[in-house]
Amino acid sequence: MTAQTGSPAPPATAGDAGATRLARSRRNSELWLLLLAMVLVALYGATVEANQFGSITADFWVPAAVLTLVYLGLHVAVRFLAPFADPVLIPAVALLNGIGVGFLRRLDLARADAADREHLAIFAGTGGRQLAWTLIAVVLAVALLFIVRDHRSISKYAYTLGLAGVVLVMLPAVLPRSISEVNGARLWIRIGSFSIQPGEFAKLALLAFFAYYLVRKREVLSLASRRVLGIDFPRGRDLGPVLVVWAISLLLLVFEKDLGTSLLYFGMFVVTLYIATERVSWLLIGLVLFFGGAYLAYFLGGTIGGPFYNFRQRADIWLDPFQDPFDKGYQPVQGLLGLGSGGLFGAGPGGGEPLQIPEVHNDFIFAGIGEEIGLFGLTALLMLYLLVSQRGLRAGLGVRDSFGKLLAGGLAFTLALQVFVIIGGVTGLIPLTGQTTPFLSAGGSSLMANLLLIALLLRISDAARRPVTGGGPVRPTTGGKPDQLHGAPTEVIRT
Repeated sequence: MTAQTGSPAPPATAGDAGATRLARSRRNSELWLLLLAMVLVALYGATVEANQFGSITADFWVPAAVLTLVYLGLHVAVRFLAPFADPVLIPAVALLNGIGVGFLRRLDLARADAADREHLAIFAGTGGRQLAWTLIAVVLAVALLFIVRDHRSISKYAYTLGLAGVVLVMLPAVLPRSISEVNGARLWIRIGSFSIQPGEFAKLALLAFFAYYLVRKREVLSLASRRVLGIDFPRGRDLGPVLVVWAISLLLLVFEKDLGTSLLYFGMFVVTLYIATERVSWLLIGLVLFFGGAYLAYFLGGTIGGPFYNFRQRADIWLDPFQDPFDKGYQPVQGLLGLGSGGLFGAGPGGGEPLQIPEVHNDFIFAGIGEEIGLFGLTALLMLYLLVSQRGLRAGLGVRDSFGKLLAGGLAFTLALQVFVIIGGVTGLIPLTGQTTPFLSAGGSSLMANLLLIALLLRISDAARRPVTGGGPVRPTTGGKPDQLHGAPTEVIRT
């Protein structure tokens, strides 16, 4: 057998350089999309002032300008730290965040005295605090991109992150109610004027652990014991991890009294398990366990002061909110009325009455915005969330390692599930939960955690889209033919 070895690798061809330029040019696309998003945010702010004051003040553009500078900083950081990252994620998130800041400022204007409205400081009120939280969240996202240069390095700390996630989830449940309970749900840590929701950060840590664990156990969990109606079901002995997470979810429902958190953690584990094994049976088992647990909690919640009493109350209000529309059902009823009065086109930014809805700056911001931008506007917002989730899944499909695939898929699904949980509660599809609407609702914990989630997706998409150059095969960034081996330095010729 003869072989030709040791041949020097050929220099990068014009095609290689073209592929590199194509990938790098996406940063310019990101820049233009970002500027377009900020123009829309500025127009939203101008419309709010026109409907509130009857005229537009000279500094209507300042909040949009601040957001533009903040996200331009993130854009510049991505150019250096993740130059091949997906160019759509940052503009879509910036537009959602900008609409949220604009609506929160609109609430501040409505609450202020008529004489002070036109002179309300940019950083005053809830909208001003959200601007400050946006700056902090973007700084944290840049720090994550700087520290984590390779997403695979996260797997080295999987068990540490898993333990940290469990501690963060359970911490509010073991603290005194005076510093952890808000509206019946124990999700917070409040010390004076400072408050934080540790569960928002726990989901990122737990997702990293789930991805690492399922990569190691995927072959065992993929084994089937029997086939029913064309679906392969796993062996009974392999149900252990799912049952453990299910039990933990029920404990969260008992001690933290929040259905949304329980659904979020159990759902992201089951879906990550499905992505790892590609078995529909895991989804069916997850649905049966969740709905069975929810029914059990409702059945046991009839005892006043019992562990499931809060859940039973929320479920009863969900089943018939108009039974007590001026007390227990007041919030969901006002939310539904706000959505209904918005119609197809809405009353226009600044033209509605969102302050009639309790917690409109937080849990019910979707209903408040819906009253003013209507069904068409809400559909556009949902399409933005769908776009972010789709690009996250696309990054998972493009990356080569199994850990990255599971992590990206879990991150994208978790964001979509959180949107479903909160919007499902607002629209009456499911009982109300304590989740926030990502990037829209007021609150630093949610904004920081979700921008860290986006930073992880940027890092994974950078690895997925990065072309291989310098004498090796060039992997096209947008489809094309499979990689060829013509650039290999060692090649077997004949025998």
